[in-house]
Amino acid sequence: MRRAALLLLAFAGAALQPAAAADYHREDLRIPMEAAGPRGLEAMLLRPSGTRRYPLALISHGTPREGSARAPMSPYRSYRQALEFARRGFAALVFMRRGYGDSGGQYAESSGPCGQREYLRAAWQSASDLRAAIEAMRSRTDVSTNGMIAVGVSAGGFASLALTADPPPGLAAAINFAGGRGSRADNDVCDEDALVRAFATLGKTSRIPTLWIYAQNDKFFGPELVRRMHTAFTGAGAQAQFVDFPPHGDDGHSLFSRGIALWTPAVDSFLRDQNLGTRDIAAMPPPSPIPPPPQLRDKGRAGFADYLSASPHRAFAVSPKGAFAFRGGRRSTREAAEAALAACAEYAADCTLYAVDDLLAETANTGSR
Repeated sequence: MRRAALLLLAFAGAALQPAAAADYHREDLRIPMEAAGPRGLEAMLLRPSGTRRYPLALISHGTPREGSARAPMSPYRSYRQALEFARRGFAALVFMRRGYGDSGGQYAESSGPCGQREYLRAAWQSASDLRAAIEAMRSRTDVSTNGMIAVGVSAGGFASLALTADPPPGLAAAINFAGGRGSRADNDVCDEDALVRAFATLGKTSRIPTLWIYAQNDKFFGPELVRRMHTAFTGAGAQAQFVDFPPHGDDGHSLFSRGIALWTPAVDSFLRDQNLGTRDIAAMPPPSPIPPPPQLRDKGRAGFADYLSASPHRAFAVSPKGAFAFRGGRRSTREAAEAALAACAEYAADCTLYAVDDLLAETANTGSR
């Protein structure tokens, strides 16, 4: 354990690594917002590495059912999705709203008791955080808010649609992945009628083109409820192209994070229709060249391949007999390393760190980069 602790200290002091390739620029930010206090809102920007101004793609996260799960959230959990928009010529900004991750301020998205919900109250609070992020980008020389898009998943999708109901200058489109609010258990949504009415209200003033993407086995918002929300939104005058995906995995609500290769063609078609983004999609960054640990068997080697494509900050731990675990998308490499070691320890008592991001542990421990 002493060796593992020394490695954690080494990684904690390591310089921030590139965004897997020189073709992309990655930057950690704090978004100023008065209601978020001195800390502001935690954010991560990922864009092509060129010198021009790239249109903003504002990516908004969902809301976990358990309030205790909000604090561990990090912008890096949406790194791979942000990379897809950066590949399409956008400056992708992933940020944490108030009360999530390391953002300041109090959680402001409560919508009242389950049987008597005021969903619009939560929508406007979420949208105010989106506006703060947009305002922070207006003065940058590498980001343009003209031709920008809002992309959101779950509660973030609902927030993005709320933004279209009172759009800031430059908002050109919104993409709603499994948007909604009020899911307290699988196939159990608080006050469905109130949620449908909220979509109808947003639709009265929303005139920005939107794309809706849902999977048929979404356990947060089932097909019948989604149909009602879409009908209410468009029936009030809003524009909403709907893509109904077949069942995905155990819960289609994870399509945004686990089905990237499935939804990108629909997004590309929508962006082309709106004359947004670039038509030439940049190549994926090459995988890291570090070899897998020699003691891994087939399952472990497949796990290590997944690790190489996981979101930074990430870490891989392994035991001499081949037990392994990795964790990615954390706030820091230190946090990822601690989580990977703890997960591996559930299978073996002698796990050590093998890699953190694109560095071998032994290399990092000698002080080299």
